[in-house]
Amino acid sequence: MASEIHTGMVVENKMDDYEKIDQYNLKKIEQIAGHYREVLSLIGEDPTREGLEKTPERVAKAMQFLTHGYDLDPAAILESARFKEDYKQMVLVKDIEIYSMCEHHMLPFVGKAHVGYIPRDYIVGLSKVPRVVDAYARRLQVQERLTTQIKECIQKTLNPLGVAVVIEAHHYCMMMRGIQKQNSVTTTSDFTGAFLTDKTRAEFIHLIGSNLH
Repeated sequence: MASEIHTGMVVENKMDDYEKIDQYNLKKIEQIAGHYREVLSLIGEDPTREGLEKTPERVAKAMQFLTHGYDLDPAAILESARFKEDYKQMVLVKDIEIYSMCEHHMLPFVGKAHVGYIPRDYIVGLSKVPRVVDAYARRLQVQERLTTQIKECIQKTLNPLGVAVVIEAHHYCMMMRGIQKQNSVTTTSDFTGAFLTDKTRAEFIHLIGSNLH
């Protein structure tokens, strides 16, 4: 693995069957790593032992990646691929993987998002919907807020006839600690416009539950 430093950022490249590029803020890595060394000491570990020597830096990089959504503009993502189109039927992108972190315990919650909208004047490149989901998910979150943020961004940016968002997720703060229920799934939903009518909402719910592929 080779590393290059550019204006306070480190870019790591690994060339095998694919290329992976991660960018990190070097100053923040150093600061975050310092706090994690202290945390390791406070829980009774020795941060200088071989197995933990580089752990604070690794965790600092992981935290920057897991929260890189703060550096993204979801509305700009949609606007970058907005196209005029006379199409007024439902557009659905379902089974979008979600990896986020609960802001209460900073433990992961993972699952899937299903996002639908009915265009008024504009459609958007299909890859942009998962990118918007990721931009909000890669922050400290609660599932309820995440659901609403995705809905509001699409509604405000595209002004469609309606937006529907459903998220299903497993929360590790419930699985690994506290009540320790391994099989519980949390479902949240939010709707605007045409999806507030029973018929359209029922069609959306039916489609996200169908195995059409």
